[in-house]
Amino acid sequence: MALVIGAAAPGQALPAAAAAGAQLAANCGAPGMTGSTGVAGTTGMTGSTGMSNPATAGVTGNGVTGKVAQKLSYSLASEAPVGLWSSSNVTVRTPVSKGTVRLDVTTQGFIAASLMVQRYDEKSHRWVDLNVQPVGGDRPDKGRFSFPLSVAASSGHPATIALRVQALDRPGRLAVTASVDDGHGHTYRAPTRNAVVDRPATTVTGWPRDAGLVRGGAAKEFALTVKNTTKRAYPALNAAYFAYGQSGSRAVAPKDLVLQQYVPGHGWQRVSLVPGGCDPGMGAKLIPTAKTPLAPGATAVYRMRLAVTGDAPVADVDAGVSVGTGDTSFSYQTLPFKIRTR
Repeated sequence: MALVIGAAAPGQALPAAAAAGAQLAANCGAPGMTGSTGVAGTTGMTGSTGMSNPATAGVTGNGVTGKVAQKLSYSLASEAPVGLWSSSNVTVRTPVSKGTVRLDVTTQGFIAASLMVQRYDEKSHRWVDLNVQPVGGDRPDKGRFSFPLSVAASSGHPATIALRVQALDRPGRLAVTASVDDGHGHTYRAPTRNAVVDRPATTVTGWPRDAGLVRGGAAKEFALTVKNTTKRAYPALNAAYFAYGQSGSRAVAPKDLVLQQYVPGHGWQRVSLVPGGCDPGMGAKLIPTAKTPLAPGATAVYRMRLAVTGDAPVADVDAGVSVGTGDTSFSYQTLPFKIRTR
């Protein structure tokens, strides 16, 4: 199973479509966009589409859970980094006829509706999304995931269902209580399991709050640093730059900005800005700084510089950078600036 978590706020997670220029500056919805759009609540079969890990992630290590005396046991990895699948499972040791497994979720730091949970279907060898149901309209920190189950399990022949969880929003804590209705009027509950939801630390240096760039003037250099402060490696690390500006009827266009990135061994390289889905915004994928996953404790640095062409409009520009893994962004930071004549 996979859990998906809710709306993003400044400095929090966004879908990594921003890396392709589809999610741009604040005016284009960046600060308020959710990290789980189109994911939570779906019930169809999924492979790894939209996920940062392979389709088989979360299956290995999901052996039988709990003690023989327990009718129902539940496991959850102690850490669930944003954007990565974390293993989980349910083990049943009692016959269940047309029963229902429920996962009652309580979150801290993010809303339950933005959490993703999936179960592994042994027949199709694919992951199945679970619906999230709110528990009370005034409790966004509460949610429930469920799926039907019928198994001829016993203490000597337990049945284990592999699950996986993914947080797509921001750091916090997660508590999950699993229960199963056996279809004969009995409900069994497993002890609550807890997980820490964390993410790599990202910082930007060299870009002041009141930044201004002169048309045709010198470029401004700045750097984005990503340090993996979690205990898991982050594969397919990516970063992006986005910008949006308007001055009357004249919008700031990709031709008005010159974005460069320093690549060790190759020097400064031009990074192409492309129009985004929120026209007249624009975005650019930054050049990867490493070809391998970002290991725990490792750091990735993106050195950039930005200049404005001589015929750019005088305007206030909403801009920023986002960082993610696969197609999920786990952090972004706004870097606004003014285009000036002098």
